[in-house]
Amino acid sequence: MKTNENFQLSTFNFQPNKRLAVVILNWNGRALMEEFLPSVVAYTPGEWADVIVADNGSTDDSIEMLKRKFPTVGIIRLDKNYGFAEGYNQALKHIGHEYTVLLNSDVEVTPGWLDAPVAAMDADKTIAGVQPKIRAQRNKEYFEYAGAAGGYMDRYGYPYCRGRVLHVVEKDAGQYDTPADLLWATGACLFVRTAVYKEAGGLDAGFFAHQEEIDMCWRLRSRGYRLVCTPSSVVYHVGGATLNVESPRKTFLNFRNNLLMLYKNLPEKDLKQVMRARFWLDYIAAAKFLLTGHYPNARAVYEARKAFHELKPSYEPVRRENLAKTKLSDIPELRKGSLILAFYLQGKKRFTEL
Repeated sequence: MKTNENFQLSTFNFQPNKRLAVVILNWNGRALMEEFLPSVVAYTPGEWADVIVADNGSTDDSIEMLKRKFPTVGIIRLDKNYGFAEGYNQALKHIGHEYTVLLNSDVEVTPGWLDAPVAAMDADKTIAGVQPKIRAQRNKEYFEYAGAAGGYMDRYGYPYCRGRVLHVVEKDAGQYDTPADLLWATGACLFVRTAVYKEAGGLDAGFFAHQEEIDMCWRLRSRGYRLVCTPSSVVYHVGGATLNVESPRKTFLNFRNNLLMLYKNLPEKDLKQVMRARFWLDYIAAAKFLLTGHYPNARAVYEARKAFHELKPSYEPVRRENLAKTKLSDIPELRKGSLILAFYLQGKKRFTEL
C-alpha cells in the first residue's frame, strides 16, 4: 500500500481483503479512546473486520498510547487536522474494504453490533448506509440526541430523529425497535458501502464539521440509494446537546452548513421559497439568542449567513451535478411541512406525533 505526504501506516498491516473496516477519526483524543476502544476491539471480529484509527494530526500522545495498549488496531496518520469531513475522506482513500463504519471515538459498542447492519447491506444492494440504534452513553435509558433511531428533515432544513424532535429526547421504551428507512444516518456510527462513499465524493470537505453526514446521505438518497436504521444493533454515544448551549463556532458551522446543504440538494422548484423562509427563521433564531443573553451565538448566525452567500457561487457547479444525478426528486423521508410550526404551534414533540 503506497504512502504519500499526508499518510503513514503503522507497522500493523490491516488486510484490505477483510469485509469491513471500523474507522475512528481521532484528534487529541487519548482519554476517549482509552475509555471506548476496549469495547470496539472486543466486539469487532478480527477474522473479517479491522479496527483502524485515522489520526487527524494529533499533538498529544494518542499514537504512542495506541501502539502500547491496542497493538492490533491499525493507524493511519494524517499530517494535520483536516476536520471531520476531509479527515474521513483522506482516511478512506486507503481503505479497500467492502464496508466502512465511520465511528466516533466516544462510542461504546455492544456484542453483535456489526451483525444487523452488515446483514441489511448484504440483503439489499440499494442500501448505501445504515446506522444502529444510538442511546446516550451518559444516560443509557434515553436516545442520544444526534442520532437516536435514525434521521429525517423538514423542507426548511431542520433535522430530527426517531426518538428526538428539536430539543426533546425520548426515553427508549422499544417504540422504535422496527427497522426503518431514513433520510440520513448519523456520522457518529455510520455504516457505508466504501465504493459508494467514494463514488459520491464522500463528505463535503468545505463543511469542516457538522451536518456533513446529512448532506452526504441526502445526496445518496436523491440518487436512488436507501439509508436505514437497524435497531437490533445498539451503541452508546456520549454525543451532543442542544444548539443554544453550544459554542458560537458550532452555531456558525451548523447554520452555514445547513444553508449550503439546502442549496446543494433542493430541487429547483423549492429553492427560492425555502431560502426566503430560512431568512426569517434564521433571524428569529438570532433574536432568541439575543433575548436569552447568548450574544456571540446571535452574531454567529449572522456570520453564518454571510459566509453562505460568499461561498454560494463556488457551490453552483456542485448543485448542478447533484441535480443532474438526481433519480428521486420526491423523497418520502423529507417532511413537506415545517417542523418548527408542528413543534411550537401544534405541540407535536415526538416523532410518532409528526
